[in-house]
Amino acid sequence: MRKQIFQIAFIIVSLALTHNFKAEAQENLTNRTHVLEPVTVIASPLTSPLEVTLDPKNPRQPLPASDAADYLKSVPGFATVRTGGANSDIVFRGLFGSRLNILTNGGYTFGGCGNRMDSPSSYISPENFDEVKIIKGPQTVLWGGGGSAATVLFTRRPPRFAEPGVKVKASLVGASNDRFDENFDLVAGNQLFYARAVGNHAKSGDYKDGDHNLIPSKWEKWNADLAFGYTPDEDTLVELSGGVGDGEARYADRGMDGSQFRRESFNFRFEKDNIGDVLSKIEFQYYYNYADHVMDNYSLRTPPPKTHMDMGGMGAMGGMGAGGAKGSMGGMGAMGAMKMHPARLVHGGRVALTWKVNYANTLITGLDTRLDEHRDKDTGSWEKNIRYNYYGLFGEMTTILAEGNRLIYGARLDSVAARDYRSEQKTRGERREDVLLAAFARFERTLENPEIFWYAGVGYAERFPDYWELRQNQVSGTSENAFSALDPEKTLQLDVGLQYKKDNFLAWVSAYAGLIDDYILFNYAKDNSASVFNSDARVAGLELGLATNLFERFLVTSSLAYSWGENADLGGPLPQIPPLEGRLGLSYESESWEVGALWRLVAPQNRVAKQSGNIKGRDFSDSAGFGILSLNASYKPLDYLKLTVGVDNLLDKKYAEHLNTAGSANWGFPANQRLTEPGTTIWAKMSFDL
Repeated sequence: MRKQIFQIAFIIVSLALTHNFKAEAQENLTNRTHVLEPVTVIASPLTSPLEVTLDPKNPRQPLPASDAADYLKSVPGFATVRTGGANSDIVFRGLFGSRLNILTNGGYTFGGCGNRMDSPSSYISPENFDEVKIIKGPQTVLWGGGGSAATVLFTRRPPRFAEPGVKVKASLVGASNDRFDENFDLVAGNQLFYARAVGNHAKSGDYKDGDHNLIPSKWEKWNADLAFGYTPDEDTLVELSGGVGDGEARYADRGMDGSQFRRESFNFRFEKDNIGDVLSKIEFQYYYNYADHVMDNYSLRTPPPKTHMDMGGMGAMGGMGAGGAKGSMGGMGAMGAMKMHPARLVHGGRVALTWKVNYANTLITGLDTRLDEHRDKDTGSWEKNIRYNYYGLFGEMTTILAEGNRLIYGARLDSVAARDYRSEQKTRGERREDVLLAAFARFERTLENPEIFWYAGVGYAERFPDYWELRQNQVSGTSENAFSALDPEKTLQLDVGLQYKKDNFLAWVSAYAGLIDDYILFNYAKDNSASVFNSDARVAGLELGLATNLFERFLVTSSLAYSWGENADLGGPLPQIPPLEGRLGLSYESESWEVGALWRLVAPQNRVAKQSGNIKGRDFSDSAGFGILSLNASYKPLDYLKLTVGVDNLLDKKYAEHLNTAGSANWGFPANQRLTEPGTTIWAKMSFDL
């Protein structure tokens, strides 16, 4: 039945032969009237070059995203460590892992796999949220410690009803490789109460690259969330929400697949605004997120011979591989069928108070806390591995100065404690504690006629080693393990940016330069074993974009992103730095339809640090550049219906991203050869907004 629905939808959309193609920058071009919502092809800033705000329900090119990493890779500066079809890991400005604070409705979710098979972003379905906000660099202290690269917030906005009503948003996606998505967002309420149901189901088969080689990459996911709110007046919100989800994914880069990606979540929040002349707003939140992950080598691939072995206690091995060639450890399939069952519990809370100090100064103060526990299931019972406790105090001030100037500055103090429960480690029972600091100050100036906005800020952030780093058995060059010997990172970074807008022309640039003391790196030996170490590093780079009208109905958009990193102690480049990337978009619009093209250009990357990287990826060779051409079109026959189609990789080019992992010997792939990307992909989307 599902395939029949897809076929009908696809035929309708294909007959329309049109697609909504427009960059986010269009929302900044004020002299045009738009009938269609923009399709995100190049994400330009909506508020400043420092902050990017996106609507994840809008269509985008390439193919609508399968998870948060897939969605964010369209934003200049973002890249992904790709392992096949789904569940990639996010990289921003060449920085990976917990250097990015990624929150959903104010809470953290972390995966269980010791090698991030279930990356935190794999549990996020972007279209189930109303807004994605990206804050670049260590330029906020409101959302937890660390976050030296960026803070990314996936948020559902509470609905408000002036009178009783129902709102419905839904979409269907069909594409090559048996891809099919169903999404819905249903809200009903009145002035006092609302109820919201959000859900999705998505699946895809294995894809073929540009040479028609089959890449094992099939996956399937579903999510369902409910929220109930009480809004006695326009300044008060009480909301209870919860959700569940699950999925499975086949991986071409390792010897095991993910046969379960179960998540459970609960969230309570209270907000009260316009309280008084001094204390203006109170926010309180408690959240609970649980990821229950199962990996095995028999559910989604042909089981190897020999007797079944339950290796739950090996869950920390997490799929045996980081970055690809090590994935050839999948040859361990000769040991017979294997299963690993890790899980991750995260729950915490946050209180924030907004103070109107005077007409020019607004202060946000608060505290947050988080408990983070990793566990493995061994012969039917759960055993704790490492447990974290975080307690943070923060304050952030905005001062309005004269003539369009303002100053934003803040600081936070975090107390972090970790305890090792692993029976096989000599640090079993040990506890380590650190007090971490973060602070920033940023000056912003806005001018009019033409509109010019610029900023300059300095930020400092200290980051405690995360689970994937702290669990490593050895610190390079020592006899110590990471739990006892790995130092926190310290990042000092300058961020600057400029945005210029006049008539039909918009241009922006954001740049950064940073010093990172005790940067945490992974070193991979020839036998694929990993060790970690601290090394000082230097980073720099920029993102820039442009949007302008040609004639009346043509829009040109472009972006460029460049990241650079150097190991200050050892010399040479940092590993896992994405290459220079540019995008050029051209669209033509009428009153109800648009057509467009996107040309993505990626330069070769010759600055590599072989056998070095992070928990999921490592450098093993230079990479070639490539160019990918894609086409799209849209049509809106009714106010509530929008039809979109697209063709990604129109020329069926065979190519591989620099950060892609290498294939596993289990699938017959050679070591040290990156997994290739999909060839020509045709997709269609039907969106309803009632």
